[in-house]
This record gives sequence, C-alpha cells and structure tokens, in this order.
Amino acid sequence: MAEKLWNSNYLKVWTGNFLLNFSFTLIVPLLPLYLSEEFGATNDTIGMALAGYTLMALIIRPFSGYIVDNYPRKTVLVICNFFFFLIFFGYIVAGSLTMFTIFRTLHGAPFGSTTVAASTVAIDVLPSSRRGEGIGYYGLSNNLATALGPVLAIYMLQAFQGDFHALFWISTVFSLAGLLLDATIKLPAREFRPEKKVISLDRFFLLKGWREALSMLGFSFSYGVVSTYVAIYGKEELGITGGTGIFFSLFAVGLIVSRLTGAKALRENRVSYNASTGCVTSMLGYLVFAAVNNPVGYYASAFVIGLGNGHMYPAFQNMFINLAENSQRGTANSSILTSWDAGLGLGVLAGGVLSEHFGYHTAFWAALAVNAAGVFWYFLRVRRHFELNKLR
Repeated sequence: MAEKLWNSNYLKVWTGNFLLNFSFTLIVPLLPLYLSEEFGATNDTIGMALAGYTLMALIIRPFSGYIVDNYPRKTVLVICNFFFFLIFFGYIVAGSLTMFTIFRTLHGAPFGSTTVAASTVAIDVLPSSRRGEGIGYYGLSNNLATALGPVLAIYMLQAFQGDFHALFWISTVFSLAGLLLDATIKLPAREFRPEKKVISLDRFFLLKGWREALSMLGFSFSYGVVSTYVAIYGKEELGITGGTGIFFSLFAVGLIVSRLTGAKALRENRVSYNASTGCVTSMLGYLVFAAVNNPVGYYASAFVIGLGNGHMYPAFQNMFINLAENSQRGTANSSILTSWDAGLGLGVLAGGVLSEHFGYHTAFWAALAVNAAGVFWYFLRVRRHFELNKLR
C-alpha cells in the first residue's frame, strides 16, 4: 500500500508556501507600472530598482541552505517568514523611488531564506517513497499563486481605483496568514549540530550541481525578461490593457497541466525525461512570444512556456536533491534557487537596458537566445552527468 502523500504537515507547508508566493505575486506583475506611474521611472531604472530584490535573495540563498541544514528547520522557517511579513510595511510607507528600492531590495533576503526553509521542510515531511512526486506537487502551490495573484491584482486595482497601496496592505495580510500557518507545522526537534569538518564551499552551494545550475540560469534569465516587461509591452505595443492577468493565468494553467501529467514520470524516477521535455517546450514558447507579435502569440506563448517550466523545474529540483547527500537537502534546495535567482536578476537588468535602448523585441529575442543556450548545455553536459552521478 502506497504511503500517504498529503499528510497534515505537508498540507500545512504546501498552503503556507502558497500564501507566501501569493502575497509576492499579487504585487510583482504590477510593480513596473507602479514605479512608472508613481515615480516616473524609465524602463532601465525600473530594472535596476526591481533587480535588487533578486540580488539580495541570491546573496542569502547559499547561507540559508547551510543554516537550514544545521539549525532546527521550523525555527528557521518561522523567523525568516516573520521578516518577510514585516518588510511589506516598507512599501506602504515608502515615499520616494529610493526608499521603495531600499525596502524592495531588503525584502529579497527573507524571501530567499523562507523559500529555502519551506521547500526543505516539505521534503522532510514527505514519505521517501513518494518524494519525487511530492516535490512536483509542491510546485503547484507556486503555480496556483502565480495564476491567482496577477488576475486578482488587476481586479483589485480597478476596484480600489488605482490605489496600489491597497494591494500592499492585502499582500501583508496574506503574508501574515502564511506565517501563522507555518508556525503550526510539527517537526521532530533538531538540535544545532556544529560542523565537525572544515567548512567548504560545498556546504553553501552543491558543487556537483554546477552543470545543472548553468542550464537553470539560462532558463530563468528568459523568464526574468518576459515576466517583468510583459505588462508594459502588452500595453504599449499590443494595446492590451487588461491582459496581464490572462497571460499569467494561461502561464499557470500550463504549469498546472504539466505538473499533473508529469507526476507519473517523477514517481517512476524518469527525471531526465521530464527535464528534456520541459526545457525544449519552454524554449518553443519563448520563440512564439518573440516571433509572433500579436495577441494570439502573446497568450499562446504564456501557456506553452508554463507547460515547459512545469515539467522542467521540478525535474531539475529532483536532480539537485538526488545529487546531494541527505545532510545537504537545504544546500541542494538553496543551490537551485540561487541559480534561478541569478538568471532572473540578470534577466530583469538586461531586459530593462535592452528594452529602453533597443526596444522590447530585442530584449525578447535576447531572452530566447539565452534560453536556447541553456537547452543546448543541458543536452550537451547535464543529462548524462546526472544519470551517471545521481545517488537515488
């Protein structure tokens, strides 16, 4: 008889992660519009202002993995989540672009550490026989947040007559709900166990996964460009004023469909199959987005990119986990998130500069080129390396 996947602790950490990401995605797609309308920021300035968040998350991820592997994980999760909740108040009080940028940058630290802690706790509460499948389903909490956040944000913004601060307050409330739920998770007590060996780089980043990390960087670069500038691009060039929510909804539908259809392959440990299918499919989606400059291409690409990412990301997370020792689960999780953040931040920055000086189409073709490089690297070096070196 199969072990129970959806136990109470897994449900709590799953829902807590949904609330964490929902509070995040409720404001992210509209931040470029907010900075443009509220402070008159240009595209390259918007890119720099928003990239600080990702940079801070990138810096904190490796240390988060080390801390999660050595301190009681629930304590780490709750403390990090508390600071994530607290900094939402900074958006509400920020009266200048500089102050907003400071708070936005600081917010990246607790978000980066909370996501590492939450994903590691999720693995801890999963039965070992269903871990691969459970990791895939865990990603659905992100996908549902991605689907609901942008859509509801647009309706709420209209309901509150363009008052962005109302959205900041709502995000704060959902963040608090996630914090309170995480505090009820029950895990076995884990004492601090100081490192007995010399601390090496491998305690902060999974060196065995550097090949996988390079591919992931290429995939997230393209997502950083498209997801950040899709709203402004749709409004300015395609005349789509209310379509951002639909774009992200279709993206999330693709993610959800692929998670559900890909669960069987993960359960059977066919990780490379899902990764191969996912990275090629998402690349085709970016090709459609860059090449078909009309509403049909705009919306169709969202679904295809989501379909590809939904296969690719959990497969790559399984790769990192399966390359690591059990004592390095936190490091493995922080490593994939670090590589994702690095590409995302570079994409936000490059997308801002390219779109400001050369136009949106140049930025989107650059996103496709970097994504294709990641796919090429995957088939050249990653797939075989994983099959030869996986521990489980």
